[in-house]
Amino acid sequence: MAIGVFTRAFDNDWIGPGIVSLAAVVGISILQPSFLSPFNIFVLLSAISVNVVIALGQLVIIAIGQMNLALGAIGGLVAICFVGIIELYGVPPVPALLIGLAIGILTGMVSGYTIARTGITAFIITLAGLQIFKGINLGITEAQPFYAVPQSVKDFGNLSMIGPVPWLIVPMVLASVGMWYLLNHLRIGRYILAIGNNPHAAELSGINQRATTTWAHAISGLLAAVAGIMLVAKLQIGQPTIGDDWLISSFAAPVIGGAVLSGGHVSVAGTFFGVVIIAIITQALVLFNIDPYIVQVVLGGLILWAVGINRWRELRVARLQEQGR
Repeated sequence: MAIGVFTRAFDNDWIGPGIVSLAAVVGISILQPSFLSPFNIFVLLSAISVNVVIALGQLVIIAIGQMNLALGAIGGLVAICFVGIIELYGVPPVPALLIGLAIGILTGMVSGYTIARTGITAFIITLAGLQIFKGINLGITEAQPFYAVPQSVKDFGNLSMIGPVPWLIVPMVLASVGMWYLLNHLRIGRYILAIGNNPHAAELSGINQRATTTWAHAISGLLAAVAGIMLVAKLQIGQPTIGDDWLISSFAAPVIGGAVLSGGHVSVAGTFFGVVIIAIITQALVLFNIDPYIVQVVLGGLILWAVGINRWRELRVARLQEQGR
């Protein structure tokens, strides 16, 4: 009986990544005590906060059985628009923030609506969007950064709230709780998962696939916008390269956390721990003076491992269902 309870516990997507995260923290802190220094904890939590929001932006699209290759381009466009309107037009930070979030929602909605109306795959539409939004970004900035980031924004991205806990953790917590609530308690969340699980059955049950797809991409655009503005606060500059390196990590964290790439099954908690694992590995490479490019190799291995675990779990569930018949 105890073995059965233990086995069922591991059916939760977040358990495995959570244990790996805990083991990594304990192991690295033993080998390198400075890993748990207040400064390093602050740096680690800041990175985790931004990357969780990025991963959630991809998670909602994976849930519907699609992908958003334009996630980083949307975040980068919002980041430079946010700082640009402050620097060029003297717009206060709060209105600039609202304009930036609106741009994120609008760009995501345009992608989702185009996918829904044309029937062209999300891969093609968001790949085109990546090029379009990046081109607009470079056209606005002429590949030069904006520097007029208000001090209040810089403080939000670089000061601690309590001890080594940064203020950046606030939008991460709000985004995580909001996404969990949306997927588990709101109608739009249930529609997203239903379409990802079985589009044909969802259509027969009366779910509006076009509207649901459009709103899923709008939510993804909103989260990309939040992450882009968080990075502006953290970096203290409107850098046109913001978002260029989001693609792999945005997929890796949800997959490590148990998301099924074909859609219908995702985990917010699992995604959080997926981000934690990636952040710990990256930080450990710095502390041990290991070539940072190795993180790309490790990340690829983690993705393969996570996909393998997901496949094993699917086969196990299918086998149990056959035995129950």
